[in-house]
Amino acid sequence: MATPQRGARLAALAGIVCFGLAAAGCSSSPSTAPGGGGASSSPSAKPTGTANVAYASSLQYLNSKVVSPAFTKAEGYTFSGRSGASGELEQDILSGEISPNVFEAVGGDNITPLQPKFTAWYVQYAGTSIVVAYNPSGPHASEFKAIADGSKPLCSLFSSALQTPALKLGRTDPNIDPQGRDFIMMLELAQSYCHLPADTVAKILSTPDFGTSSSSQIYAESSLDATLQSGQLDASSAFITQAVELKLPYIKLPDAISLGSFADAAAYKNATVTVKSGKTYKGSPQVIDITTIGSPTQAGIAFVRYTLSSAGLAQYRQGGFTVLTPTVLGDAGAVPAPIKSELGG
Repeated sequence: MATPQRGARLAALAGIVCFGLAAAGCSSSPSTAPGGGGASSSPSAKPTGTANVAYASSLQYLNSKVVSPAFTKAEGYTFSGRSGASGELEQDILSGEISPNVFEAVGGDNITPLQPKFTAWYVQYAGTSIVVAYNPSGPHASEFKAIADGSKPLCSLFSSALQTPALKLGRTDPNIDPQGRDFIMMLELAQSYCHLPADTVAKILSTPDFGTSSSSQIYAESSLDATLQSGQLDASSAFITQAVELKLPYIKLPDAISLGSFADAAAYKNATVTVKSGKTYKGSPQVIDITTIGSPTQAGIAFVRYTLSSAGLAQYRQGGFTVLTPTVLGDAGAVPAPIKSELGG
């Protein structure tokens, strides 16, 4: 049994120990950094997490070869990408088949159906246009090259070259892919621009049903360029950015029909495509849009911010895109602060 004197000595000793611990900033409870989970709050801590990005196949080369390694080096987060037709990715997100934290689409009409459940906003930041790419070793290469360099009139592309019997032409499905619709609308604009017969587009597409997805001309966007490069096609639809990045020879089209000029936006609306669902699309300048999906993650926010930064936009410019002033559409108040600060907000 402890004596009163011994108890007093123990109490004093305990007080000295507690005083020493307090002076050293120690505590008997575990230390927890801000944010919980025992994570370190040190500014030198390496970011963790993955930017899981679903993106249009026309961005495949840029994202896989250029943006993703530069993003990881600059921000520290890893990158995981899934490419596909913008409309197909939209449906996969709606159905819950995929759960990316970022979505990059050609055209905002593939993002607005996701509102308000998956996102409330998106940013337009780059533009592109339609071209006709061709196989430099194919039997029709000399004719396409002559049109490309101006030796033959551009309108002969539509009046004869693309209507050549046995020509192997590739394009994408207009029901799920903006490029598939853009190619058809470009042909409609060209038919008017070149004052060609009313059945010109139907002859080039080998069908009067522009919304069909069963044509032998139709390929997945992710495989169309490779099919052309392999020599299985003579010509194909393409965005100019794909042709530039993949070094595909191509025929550049005038602004009046390329769907790449904001000055011609009103005229583009004269071209329309009605798909199997009954929805009718009107021609418009082609833009690239980006948004976060679901509850924004730090990695997802970092990827969007990086894409819209001067370094990110420079990569798009070098890839043949027209860089636009990033513009928010939808609920600007829902844009995460780090992204808004990159926009000057």
